[in-house]
Amino acid sequence: MSRLRILYRDKVIAQLRDARKYANVMEVPRLEKIVVNMGFNSQTDKDTIKALGEDMTTLTGQKPVMTKSKKAISNFHLRENMVIGCKVTLRGARMFEFMDRLINAALPRIRDFRGVSKKAFDGRGNYTLGLKEQQIFPEINQDKIKKVQGMDITFVTTAKTNDEARDLLRALGMPFEN
Repeated sequence: MSRLRILYRDKVIAQLRDARKYANVMEVPRLEKIVVNMGFNSQTDKDTIKALGEDMTTLTGQKPVMTKSKKAISNFHLRENMVIGCKVTLRGARMFEFMDRLINAALPRIRDFRGVSKKAFDGRGNYTLGLKEQQIFPEINQDKIKKVQGMDITFVTTAKTNDEARDLLRALGMPFEN
């Protein structure tokens, strides 16, 4: 069992239950899933798309789903059914492993890192974090990168408000800015 899952089970549940005065353990917010999304430019060639998909597989431990365009838009040089991104939905053990590596290994490697924004909540208890490059993860081989690509990471929680979700993520170790 991952370090973060043990922390959640043993300390975070009790801490949030005492702080928020939840009557039942099932009321305590929990992390449901993490969605990692990477969008591509319409000019990106197939070899680069394949390499970026392999990078995402290395990061998450799961093969990504390639997302395709639904309709053609000539101004964006986009044709119908063209690959425009990839995404991975992490749950369970892989979710906690990925979050642990993100918080403890990847985020501290960002230059001039002062914490993640407190404003990226959606009003329903979900948090989205944008990264500018995949190079911050130690699993990625710097010499084999074909293209520097950013990604969005969404933490979906069962919290009903932003404050509950912020308390949950802070208790799990998310470094919010002051």
